[in-house]
Amino acid sequence: MERNIEPLRPYRHFKGRLYYVHSIGEHSETGEVMVTYQALYPPYKFYIRPLEMFASKVDFDKYPDAKQKYRFELYEE
Repeated sequence: MERNIEPLRPYRHFKGRLYYVHSIGEHSETGEVMVTYQALYPPYKFYIRPLEMFASKVDFDKYPDAKQKYRFELYEE
C-alpha cells in the first residue's frame, strides 16, 4: 500500500463531499483490511470499504474532470 490513511481524520471524496474515517480494521474471515467512515452530511451514514479501494487513484478515463489524484484525500482546510 503506497498511501497511509489516518483514522480520526476528515477526508474529501473526489466528487466533493466530506467523510470522517473512524477506523481501519480487518475482515474476520478474509483478512482484508477495511476502512470504516462516516458521511459528514445528513443523514450521516456509516460506510465500510476495502482500504485498497479507499486509497485508490481516481479513474480519469471515467471521471476526466476530477480535481483530485485519489478517490479520498485528507482534508486539511
